[in-house]
Amino acid sequence: MGVNPILLEVFKNRFSSIAEEMGIVLQRTSFSPNIKERKDFSCAIFDENGEMVAQAAHIPVHLGSMSLSVKSVIESLELKEGDMAILNDPFMGGTHLPDVTVVAPVYVDGKPVFYVANRAHHADIGGISPGSMPLATSLFQEGIRIPPLKIVEAGKVNEELLALIKANVRTPEEREGDFTAQVMANRVGIKRLLELIDKYSLSTVKDYSRALIDYSEKIMRKTIKSIPDGVYEFEDFMEDDGLGNRDVKIKVKVTINGDSAVVDFSGSDREVEGSINSVRAITLSAVLYVFRCLVKEDIPTNAGCMRPIKVITQRGTIVDANFPRAVSAGNVETSQRIVDVLLGALSKALPDFIPSASQGTMNNVTVGGIDPETGNSFTYYETIGGGTGAWAKGKGESAVHSHMTNTLNTPVEALEFAYPFIVTAYSVRRGSGGKGLFNGGDGIVREFKFLTDVEVTVISERRKIPPYGLFGGEPGKVGENWVVKGGKKVLKPSKFTEKLSAGDVLRIETPGGGGWGKRS
Repeated sequence: MGVNPILLEVFKNRFSSIAEEMGIVLQRTSFSPNIKERKDFSCAIFDENGEMVAQAAHIPVHLGSMSLSVKSVIESLELKEGDMAILNDPFMGGTHLPDVTVVAPVYVDGKPVFYVANRAHHADIGGISPGSMPLATSLFQEGIRIPPLKIVEAGKVNEELLALIKANVRTPEEREGDFTAQVMANRVGIKRLLELIDKYSLSTVKDYSRALIDYSEKIMRKTIKSIPDGVYEFEDFMEDDGLGNRDVKIKVKVTINGDSAVVDFSGSDREVEGSINSVRAITLSAVLYVFRCLVKEDIPTNAGCMRPIKVITQRGTIVDANFPRAVSAGNVETSQRIVDVLLGALSKALPDFIPSASQGTMNNVTVGGIDPETGNSFTYYETIGGGTGAWAKGKGESAVHSHMTNTLNTPVEALEFAYPFIVTAYSVRRGSGGKGLFNGGDGIVREFKFLTDVEVTVISERRKIPPYGLFGGEPGKVGENWVVKGGKKVLKPSKFTEKLSAGDVLRIETPGGGGWGKRS
């Protein structure tokens, strides 16, 4: 097939706009503040084999692994026209249990020719702690595990499956609303793809979906070829697993040879008892994210981006954990450290392009309890931004989410309207960025005062080991977690669970980014 470059650009934008529209529908029809306010979701389009064709500009840690979930559905179920599958299993392409994926086929002439899928973080999916982000030692403690099952069959929601899921979560009505939003998002994706096929023909749409994947591969190979050949290594550490165990090393060796790369994590430590274990899908997401950041051209992020890259992990290590290890923090925290070590390695090859370490954590806060006004359970989940690393051409950004997350901070007004607590401080953490020729970005201060008894879980990093600076730049300031309980202010570790009473306060001070270059 001869590829028309103008039509290729048209299809690139049409595919991505369909995924973006799916996201708009998901956001506007969802129930939970975590989805409708923080935009903790992702949408994408896949070919008949489950290879990603296009994605919306959503969350890297979701999108880089979603293809594996779609392939798990294809292998496990025979989805007919009008069916949709649901799953959240981290060992079948998922990330952690709160991230629930809904997959739907696009049928033409009796055959599935594309798939649409979305993944959304549900504020509770069961388990031993509200919010389903506990300091667990097993996947079974983290929530209900859903293998590929039909949530929609012949266009109708599977009410029995939905009832089973709702019976295992603390906020069933909210979950049902968010599941319905995910189904509606896929229906819009199906409709728009069928309209595209009707306009251009099935063969043309499929040909250009393949051409876009080939184009992304071509540009990725060009990008890798621009990196000097060589072997580049770096290591960094997770501070602990939340259970008082030692720091955990993540080490990478990146080998650049012409237009291909080998990314080898074999030097990383073994898996741990706590929940910072990463499944291989998360590690692949981080690799895709970092190499995609190297590309200067405007290309679609799809399956072609990973074709020139071989990723080596050892099963049973922190970056490729065995079932049924606890993994809830691996998605949100370990993914960030994998990015840090990859950027650290590549900084040796591209010193004028790679930034210093960003905050290196998502500062996860989950809160659960009984709302005194309604008598119903509530679960709140949020990640809090921080500082990004400086680079050769400028300072880091302050008070933003970075790398594997791409969500918003929950607006104070929305938070206080939905939950029985108030935000008593919300500001930039001045001076927390590392000093250098260019300073790292500053973190955030966010403080909550609870109006009822709650159970709080915080999962964070960079509380002992600071975000590194590069080429003489100083590290960013470590974060701090404080609890004011009964009038007494106590510094807490990076990961903890605690029951707090009405009037108690939780204060999170997030890390700054690393500085770049020596100060003159």
